[in-house]
Amino acid sequence: MESGTIEQKLPGLEVAPEKPQLKTGHAIPLTPKKRLMVFAGRSHPELAERIAEQLGVELGEIELKTFPNGETYCRYGESIRGADVFLVQTGSPPVDQHLMELLLMIQAAKLASAKRITAVIPWFPYSRQDRKAKPREPISGRLVADMLQLAGVDRLLTMDLHAGQIQGFFTIPVDHMTAQQLFARHFRDLGFSGEGVVSVAPDAGRAKVAVRFAEMLDADFAVMHKTRLGGEKVSVTEVTGRVRDKVCIVGDDVTTTGGTLVAGARALREHGARAVWIYVTHALLSPEGLAKLADAEEIAGIVVSDTVPLDPRARPENLTVLTVSSLLAETIMNVFSDDSVSAIFGGENQLF
Repeated sequence: MESGTIEQKLPGLEVAPEKPQLKTGHAIPLTPKKRLMVFAGRSHPELAERIAEQLGVELGEIELKTFPNGETYCRYGESIRGADVFLVQTGSPPVDQHLMELLLMIQAAKLASAKRITAVIPWFPYSRQDRKAKPREPISGRLVADMLQLAGVDRLLTMDLHAGQIQGFFTIPVDHMTAQQLFARHFRDLGFSGEGVVSVAPDAGRAKVAVRFAEMLDADFAVMHKTRLGGEKVSVTEVTGRVRDKVCIVGDDVTTTGGTLVAGARALREHGARAVWIYVTHALLSPEGLAKLADAEEIAGIVVSDTVPLDPRARPENLTVLTVSSLLAETIMNVFSDDSVSAIFGGENQLF
């Protein structure tokens, strides 16, 4: 007798049913629905609120506090597993504290299994230290880039970098936004466009940006040549271009004391300019700097963006603040939906 296993089949089930073949192609379409979540650090909560309002979402719940010994604590108050997380933190004072806070927010999101982490840094800290100007100096901007990537960030979104080569410090995608169109629209609304207006570069390094801004206003172009006497003391030695009897609009990416802008405005008025307007993307101005700009009779008006917070009680009457929240919100949505970011600017966001 042969031993073995005998399969017995019930009547009517002699033929085994064929199993359906699941064809998945190159992927299994069972991924969860994408989620966009925005969290704010403590550097500029007002801007983060405006961005969230433009996006139609509420800011995510996060606990941030500083221990008595100065250390920072971070914890997300809700699940972010599988979410597209956007962390809004600008490089305003105290810079080192806000930078460390951002690093902890990134690492906490990484450990909490966020799908993609994007750091939204309107003003990139240490961006003015992008090279070795003297022996035995650090390249601080590169160090900050390495720290962000080591913490686990997947993408960077920033505005009006001090130098274009900072993008090369990263091995992750960098979306470089610009507020130039925002300022151009504001000055056009004020009636400053055409032959009676001159776009002035405060130094040779900003010449290309000033030329692009002149094209936006259908205006002429000029450049100032300055000599730095030390610290924030600057002497403007020459102005190249016709500025006499014209409205001059001087643009810069960042100012801290306002001394350079005041010196430039004084030189332009001495060369016959009818009026001098200033626009700055990142106004890192102390109360003393704001007072200096307010007392400068050579400056007709100042326009800044809200990439860094400004004390409303210290703002001079001739200072206008334009919000970049709509621009950042639109960029965040395009990144989240995998749409083109440069399309927001018509491909004209390469300033350098």
